[in-house]
Amino acid sequence: MGAALAGRYDELHAGLSAYGGPLGEAFQLRDDMLGAFGEETVTGKPVGDDLREGKPTPLLAVATARARAQQRAVLAIVGQDDLARTDIADIQTVLVETGAVEEIEAMIDRLTADAIAAIEQAPITLDASTALVELAQFVAWRDK
Repeated sequence: MGAALAGRYDELHAGLSAYGGPLGEAFQLRDDMLGAFGEETVTGKPVGDDLREGKPTPLLAVATARARAQQRAVLAIVGQDDLARTDIADIQTVLVETGAVEEIEAMIDRLTADAIAAIEQAPITLDASTALVELAQFVAWRDK
């Protein structure tokens, strides 16, 4: 593949960048979702690990912006390393109730669609395009 790319930087740069930028963002958003909701047996990390760490994510930002007073009180415990499973469940409920999960999933879908549309227009072979579309779908909807 490297030889096929040699000397084609100017031709490929825009299409590959239009693919890689949104796909990288979708990857990070999926990682944030898995950090809040992922199953330990699948991800290898304890459920809610990012919530215990207080990792600032778009998911938490959306939830915080939309939260009512009682929900903000629940979100205020994010970042405590001694959160119990019930605390994690309460936070997850707020993330869903505020529409933050739905919004982030919609963003992942849109970014992935943007990446796929870009790579389908790139001047690359059908095999390369197919492989990169499959990669985009894997990245966006992975479970670990």
